[in-house]
Amino acid sequence: MIAPASPTVRRRRLAAELRGIRESKGKSGDSVAAALKWSPSKISRYERARTGLRPREVERLLDYYGVTGSRRELLLALAEDAAQKGWWEEFADSLSEDYQQFIGLEHEAMSIAIWHVDVVPGVLQTESYARHIISSYTRVEPVAPGMIGRLVRVRMRRQQVLNRDGLQLSVVLDESILRRRIGDEQVMHEQLQRLAREASRPNMTLRVFPLDAQHLGLGESFVIFGFGPDSDAMLQDVVSTEHLKSGFTLESERETYLHRIAFQMLADASLDPAASRELILETADSLWSGARGHATHANK
Repeated sequence: MIAPASPTVRRRRLAAELRGIRESKGKSGDSVAAALKWSPSKISRYERARTGLRPREVERLLDYYGVTGSRRELLLALAEDAAQKGWWEEFADSLSEDYQQFIGLEHEAMSIAIWHVDVVPGVLQTESYARHIISSYTRVEPVAPGMIGRLVRVRMRRQQVLNRDGLQLSVVLDESILRRRIGDEQVMHEQLQRLAREASRPNMTLRVFPLDAQHLGLGESFVIFGFGPDSDAMLQDVVSTEHLKSGFTLESERETYLHRIAFQMLADASLDPAASRELILETADSLWSGARGHATHANK
């Protein structure tokens, strides 16, 4: 399955191009805003891809910068693509801006490297596991029951990326995730069985960082999105966190490079994929098969 282009990624590419043009002209964001009678914050927000620009506004910018010919046509076409809506924007009233951006990046990344230390990543969660995770947010902030259902649907729909042609997924999970109770035994058993099945995907490498491994001091979960070149531009790696209400995004070459190194250190210190899958299944049966066993006895 080939996913359509993500407007989030298109907006980021367009923002990077327009920022580069402004800087090459030696103009400040404030001066451009004043010339076009826009607010300085508008320039800042679109150059950071925090908001989109309508194609007509992009045309005004290109007029001001004096961009013509094939480059102008290319950027206007990119602006048209960026103006399209992603499926997740249907849920905009339920999703934070950070989370929408995260989904947009995930939607078109060519490679995704995930290090999780607390829970199973959203793209690998079962529906029951996801519902327990999302329902737990009500302990911090009240969430309407209908909202919980919408957030679960979003998380399940995100998982379509697993079937996308060309995606390479590398996952390292802290072993504590396999042992940390989310819901009851049945929820956990089903979740670990799901992990073991997904580990067999040809486009996925899943490793477990064992509890008895040397601690590396890299406790914070993160996700690295990698993007290949397209006909317009190259989007650099992006490091992000997968939080529902808040998060951070890092794009500097130094930060993304350091996270690549950190991820490789974790992968090198983890069990190999075969041993990881075996540990997942052993943990499922040794810790979380109680509910299944009770149900079997009750049916006899």
